[in-house]
Amino acid sequence: MPHVPSDPSLDQLTANTIRFLAADAVQKANSGHPGMPMGAAPMAVAAWHRHLHLDPSAPDWPNRDRFILSAGHGSMLLYSLLHLSGFDLSMEDLKQFRQWGSRTPGHPENFHTTGVETTTGPLGQGFANGVGMAVAEAFLAARFNRPGFHVVDHHTMAIVSDGDLMEGISHEAASLAGHYGLGKLIYLYDDNGITIDGSTDIAFTEDTTRRFEAYGWQVLDVADGNDVAAIDAAIAKAKAETGRPSLIRVKTVIGYGSPNKAGTPDSHGSPLGQDEILATRERLGWKATESFHVPDSVRTYMGTVAGRGKERRAAWEAMMQRYATAHPAEHAAWQRWMSGALPEDLVSLMPTFEAGSAPATRAANGKVLAALDAHLPNLIGGSADLTGSNKTDIKGRTDFQKDNPGGSYFYFGVREHAMASLCNGMQLHGGLRTYCGTFLVFSDYMRPAIRLSALMQQPVVYVLTHDSIGLGEDGPTHQPIEHFMALRAIPNCTFIRPADGPETSSAWVAALENTTGPTILALSRQNLPVLSPDTAAVVANVKRGAYVVRDTDGSPDAILMATGSEVALCVETAEKLAGEGLRVRVVSMPSWELFAAQDKTYRDAVLPPSVSARVSVEAGITMGWERWIGPEGVAIGLDHFGASAPAEELFERFGFSVENVAAKVRRLVG
Repeated sequence: MPHVPSDPSLDQLTANTIRFLAADAVQKANSGHPGMPMGAAPMAVAAWHRHLHLDPSAPDWPNRDRFILSAGHGSMLLYSLLHLSGFDLSMEDLKQFRQWGSRTPGHPENFHTTGVETTTGPLGQGFANGVGMAVAEAFLAARFNRPGFHVVDHHTMAIVSDGDLMEGISHEAASLAGHYGLGKLIYLYDDNGITIDGSTDIAFTEDTTRRFEAYGWQVLDVADGNDVAAIDAAIAKAKAETGRPSLIRVKTVIGYGSPNKAGTPDSHGSPLGQDEILATRERLGWKATESFHVPDSVRTYMGTVAGRGKERRAAWEAMMQRYATAHPAEHAAWQRWMSGALPEDLVSLMPTFEAGSAPATRAANGKVLAALDAHLPNLIGGSADLTGSNKTDIKGRTDFQKDNPGGSYFYFGVREHAMASLCNGMQLHGGLRTYCGTFLVFSDYMRPAIRLSALMQQPVVYVLTHDSIGLGEDGPTHQPIEHFMALRAIPNCTFIRPADGPETSSAWVAALENTTGPTILALSRQNLPVLSPDTAAVVANVKRGAYVVRDTDGSPDAILMATGSEVALCVETAEKLAGEGLRVRVVSMPSWELFAAQDKTYRDAVLPPSVSARVSVEAGITMGWERWIGPEGVAIGLDHFGASAPAEELFERFGFSVENVAAKVRRLVG
């Protein structure tokens, strides 16, 4: 049954309004994708007018429904919906589609346009983000809901495309969604059968219904993409299914209404052309002659979205006042979680590491998580089938499952890409801090999601262990070489490679305090000696990205700089050279990004410009180190793949030895 009064004629008029807003905006910009919005407009009307609970006056209201346009190339569909529903997106914004400084960029950007829940465009990412949002909803509901108090009770809905379903990440994420039994996840599949290259028959002929049923989804079919009532009924049926996510296959026609381009790739990614827009107006009986026309009746019809959402939010806020009285502890925790507040003295909570001890930094990571458990219970995450290796679990926590939605540890399975994207979705939902783990070399599998973490300014923590040839016998397939630099190359991404236990604690402090982008922790498999047990002092130093761990009297003759496991090697080398009368400073550089953000005075204090004899030591490619060692410096690294052998032998054979590093220093200062 419809959830609000409906009018078939207004449904059609509203769909046509969206179609022409999209066509006109793309035509004016001379760039964009008109076909998808024109075909999917009726399903958008059904979802927004009948079902979604959104309040444009409070767009970040925690218990709102989440809507994702995973097929982000059809962004004018979403912008039209936001405009018609009363969000802060004006007609002038629509007319500035894809222009410099506009709030209507080519693909939706959550940090740029109010009402956009996640940044989409790279196909499949929105699909997986939505699964993460639904996970967050289920987890938070289990944590905070009480009899009579539905603090968290909303749906995650998306429009997904053929392209989304082709992408490998959709397979990973759909499998997890079915396994988790995410009953409040509803995806409308814009089944138009067209891609840029032509009919989907040339590359995509699988039985999508059976595929999703095998994943544990409910699959519903709507044969006519213009039948708003049938789509409405399918959404209602999906909402009634609480134990499975739902995929609603809606058979649509891309570029619907265009006499010459409907149902063809020609309407996908290019303007229709003014003559074709005129012909489409005639075909659809659109009486308006001017561009960007919105009938008053459509504004009134879609205005019910704001009214319904405001009413729903008011009822929720009144309930929350009663909740605060009935469950004060839970209400206080809810407020802390939603505010993103950290414990007041985060540094004091960090584990300590004694001088003379030598934990692997992956083991130190496990101790940090254990120490944070009671103080930051909304820090949740897991591993892609490497829990024991990554040390990402927390003793006493149960795992999130269909029958245990309150579990706060995640066994993501061998699904690195979906894992990262789900963490983005959980983070975007609000109320949670997320982390995930795998081997550093497998960051290749999840890079698109890491890049979107950075673009969307989401503070996901990536725990990437086995960070070098120190992995040993598993060999070059598992030994990261180019990965440090590849990850450092991502804008707004903080890469930290700690040298010991205290630096690992410090890296976590920096990661948790970073709320505007992801942090990557590159951690060792092998044991690393503690260089300084004074965690508080190390925290202050690591936050600055680089600092002196061993200094000399007077101006140094040379500077050794390193990250991670190679810092201890440099300290040992400096001690040897000191016996030869050479004054060698050792600098730990756990994070280039943090160091580069310091003022010049500090950077020059750590790396005095007067000292040109500089050697960097890092078990990865040397590209990029010229930034710090200068034109006369030497970079010791690996510009080739590793090998299968015990770690100690690999380091020795590849030049990571006191003898080799010392020889490079002598040559520079000699």
